[in-house]
Amino acid sequence: MIGMLNGVIESVDSRCALICVSGVGYEVYMPSSDLAALHEGQDVKVYTSLQVSQDAVTLYGFTSMPAKRIFLQIQQKVSGVGPKVALSLLSTLNVNRLLQAIADGDITALSSAPGLGKKGAQKIVLELKGSIDVSQLNEDDTSKDSKSYKKEFDESGISKVVDGLMSLGWKQSDAQRAVENVCNSEKIALPISDSDMPNVLRMALAALDRGR
Repeated sequence: MIGMLNGVIESVDSRCALICVSGVGYEVYMPSSDLAALHEGQDVKVYTSLQVSQDAVTLYGFTSMPAKRIFLQIQQKVSGVGPKVALSLLSTLNVNRLLQAIADGDITALSSAPGLGKKGAQKIVLELKGSIDVSQLNEDDTSKDSKSYKKEFDESGISKVVDGLMSLGWKQSDAQRAVENVCNSEKIALPISDSDMPNVLRMALAALDRGR
């Protein structure tokens, strides 16, 4: 079982990162928020989960251990929910927000994850509320991880574009996802330069309009 990788980012796209460890490249599928904070040539530690199905062997990764634990707990405790939906949830909501949504029975927040409808969100709440193993999470690590991500997020320039989209009436979660996807798909280097920001804003806005 591959539980962790410590290597160098070879490339990043909208779905996964190619991580080189001792000359071997591992294709790792990660939440969009994690991918947005990665760049080519960066040294990185990624906590991984190897998932084997009938037609694929896939490696999923996370820059924090709490995110990996929640990813595994969702699959273990909710019947019919696989790694793609669990990853989609963590791409839409960070660990703390995801736990809060489950605890509050916030179907709207959960069902905002691509690939998960309201019935699926209701099932997650029904089977996890009051029973998800939060005790395994280290609150200090989660807090540090959240602060670290916020610092990287602010310094990346993404927050400025997100603020611009929010001023046009878009929700923060939708705006952030659109900007991150544009940066990954167009291979726009982070932090976003002042000259790139208008183009990123335009492309993210176009993507949001298409998704109405």
